[in-house]
Amino acid sequence: MNIHEYQGKEILKQYGVKVPEGRVAFTVDEAVEAAKELGTQVVVVKAQIHAGGRGKAGGVKVAKNLDEVRTYANEILGKVLVTHQTGPEGKEVKRLLIEQGCDIKKEYYVGVVVDRATGSVVMMASEEGGTEIEEVAAHSPEKIFKEVIDPVTGLNAFQARRLAYAINIPKELINKAAKFMLSLYQAFVDKDCSIAEINPLVVTGDGEVMALDAKLNFDSNALYRHADIVALRDLDEEDEKEIEASKFDLSYIALDGNIGCMVNGAGLAMATMDIVKFYGGDPANFLDVGGGATEEKVTEAFKIILRDEKVKGIFVNIFGGIMKCDVIANGVVNAAKQIQLDKPLVVRLEGTNVDLGKKILNESGLNIVAAESMADGAEKIVSLVK
Repeated sequence: MNIHEYQGKEILKQYGVKVPEGRVAFTVDEAVEAAKELGTQVVVVKAQIHAGGRGKAGGVKVAKNLDEVRTYANEILGKVLVTHQTGPEGKEVKRLLIEQGCDIKKEYYVGVVVDRATGSVVMMASEEGGTEIEEVAAHSPEKIFKEVIDPVTGLNAFQARRLAYAINIPKELINKAAKFMLSLYQAFVDKDCSIAEINPLVVTGDGEVMALDAKLNFDSNALYRHADIVALRDLDEEDEKEIEASKFDLSYIALDGNIGCMVNGAGLAMATMDIVKFYGGDPANFLDVGGGATEEKVTEAFKIILRDEKVKGIFVNIFGGIMKCDVIANGVVNAAKQIQLDKPLVVRLEGTNVDLGKKILNESGLNIVAAESMADGAEKIVSLVK
């Protein structure tokens, strides 16, 4: 789950992380009033969307008076920002962060992630702040420094100081930078984050170490422990099909293709998408109905796939272990009849109650193409869609 920059900064403030003073605004008038309350000569007007690259897309403006605040707020609110993370469709800006200007001496990068290679949390830092870390990795990988964190001891003070020295934080600010990193790590762990990224971390003219931006992502599997984080969810920033899927505890992610996939098991779902690509098709979604899906759940999953207007055909690939093939078959038949399915449908069933499942499909009166294997099913749906 993602949250907005201003929400992330509020969380970090609770851990003693220094951030600029700011206010959220949903209208132009609120933006001007927020700037008045801040009372600084310079304020920054920042678009709030769940994507990076806002500055390059015109979503961050520096205002030197209230008239400029009004002008920039009017320009940005309602604008569709297209960045490298939004895709070509972009995202509409519905809220702004009005923030105090900052006397920046130098920009840095600090991020905390889960590293699968080491099976540990890793803190990364670079003196190439203000730039996407992927770009730094591409052109100056030697400028990225990492500390692997032992889950038993957590981030040690000496590790934080070592990172601060490595990225050339001014010597008189090493301890402040180390304290910043220790607080960031604690927030990451306490809130079950998957990413905590500060880009840029800045050193200011008055000797502060401050988070000028903040990106926090959270492990969705841990949200049951964090009602305060769930309350920050902005449904306007999420795909409506993914929102609907979450109501039925379905793992659904919208993609850009035209072949809808309904599978049980995350590993099988990924393999299904791979084999569809192998035969020249493009998956429209990742959808795992899970091992204990009910007929109702399967029906809803089918409906969600078909809400995507790009979908030209559907591939159902089920291996029945805990999940029974007859349950899947009934769900597919019910959904197809309810929405009067008129698109190609290929179904591959194997496992528990497979014969009963195939019988239900054969007697449904629907135009269903049976597949003998995963490869056979992928080849058939790609051919039918093309």
